[in-house]
Amino acid sequence: MFDKEIEFSAHEDYFSLKEDYPIPTKLNIPEWYKKLEHTFLNKTVKGCMPFLDSLTAGYLLKMPQDLYLRHNVVNKNEKEEFKDSFQTYGLYEFANLISSKFLNLNSGIDIHITKQLEDSPLVEKNKNLPFYKISNPWKIKTPKGYSCLFVPPLNNSDDRFSIIPAIVDTDVFPNEINFPIVINGDKYPILETTIKKGTPYVQVIPFKRESWKMIFKSRKQKEIQNSRLFYGLKLFNIYKNKYWHKKLWK
Repeated sequence: MFDKEIEFSAHEDYFSLKEDYPIPTKLNIPEWYKKLEHTFLNKTVKGCMPFLDSLTAGYLLKMPQDLYLRHNVVNKNEKEEFKDSFQTYGLYEFANLISSKFLNLNSGIDIHITKQLEDSPLVEKNKNLPFYKISNPWKIKTPKGYSCLFVPPLNNSDDRFSIIPAIVDTDVFPNEINFPIVINGDKYPILETTIKKGTPYVQVIPFKRESWKMIFKSRKQKEIQNSRLFYGLKLFNIYKNKYWHKKLWK
């Protein structure tokens, strides 16, 4: 039934700790979603299969250590602003076991300077701070011809920060992938917080690389009317029962 495998591998010393392994995204359904009731008289997003697919697609990477973020915080005693600060706490329990040459974990974080994203709206959102990268200890391997889309957890992300989405050809890329993050400066112009170890922060969605081209086609008015008439019957769970295909992630 499971035709494809995605492999997450790490240095043996880290792997043996058995902490913060990647998990299928379906194991991280938010509590607010679980509590929703969907009935014919009380329709909610819990009956929307496209929404559920977004909550369950692929796999999740978890923060391998605490990350302390602070910017624009005023020291009330001295009435001065603290300097912007990105620090790691509990710096990888395996730090004393593994040489940094294996994992590139000298500090647990790296940066992209703002110049690298000049004129991008991400620069303003990130409060003109450097784009810090979270060091990921997991190498990800997919079958030949398959890549991975990396995004913040869909419809379930942390509102303090998010990674910058990207696609990597994980069938051939030989190393761990590190993830630049953007602070949600639109909501938090002042921020002092710790992103806790184990927090899901990346959703990994493997997909097959294929070539596509666009085509354009007109539709007859009658075709549109018939389609809308059928869907307009408001049959309960019509998409789930007639169109939706179950996806399996393990």
